[in-house]
Amino acid sequence: MQRITPVDIQHKTFKKALQGYDRAEVDQFLDEVIETLEDDAQHRAALEAEIADLKERISHFKAMEESLQNTLLLAQRTADEVKASAHKEADLIKEQARISAEREISTFTDAAADARREHQRANEAAEKARSELRSLLMTHIALLERTPAQGNGETPQAAEPPKAPGESSETDLSDTNRITVY
Repeated sequence: MQRITPVDIQHKTFKKALQGYDRAEVDQFLDEVIETLEDDAQHRAALEAEIADLKERISHFKAMEESLQNTLLLAQRTADEVKASAHKEADLIKEQARISAEREISTFTDAAADARREHQRANEAAEKARSELRSLLMTHIALLERTPAQGNGETPQAAEPPKAPGESSETDLSDTNRITVY
C-alpha cells in the first residue's frame, strides 16, 4: 500500500453524485488533513535530521572513545617503559656504586697494608736502633770497667771493645765515647 502525501490529497478529485457531501466542508476537511500531514512531514524531517545529527555525534564520540582508549593504552605502555627504564637505571646506579665501593675498599685495604708494612719497618728500625744503642752502651760500660780509677796513676790499657753490629774493626776509641742523641 502506497503512502498518501499532502500533494496527493491536494490533487485528489471526487466524482459528483446526488445526495453527496457538501463540497466546501469536504474541501475544508481535506485542507486540514493536508496541513496536518505537512506539519507531521516537517516534524518527521526535523526528527530525521536530529537522528542523523545524533548518529553523527555518536560516531564522533565512538571515534573519540577509540582514540582515548588508544591514548590510554599508549600512556600505559609508556608508563611501563619508563618504569622499566627507571628500574634499569637504578640497577645500573647500584652496580656503579657497588663497583666504586669495591674500588675504594681495595684502595683502603692497600693503604692499610702499606701502613702496616711501614709500621713494621719503623718497628724494625727502632729495634735496630735500640740494639745498636744497647751495644754502644755495653761497649762504654766495658770501657768504663776496664779503666782504672783516677788517682792511682795507672795508664789505661787499650783493650779493644766488643764490636757493635754494623761497626767496622777500625773503630776509633774516641768515637765510641761519643753518644749521639736523635
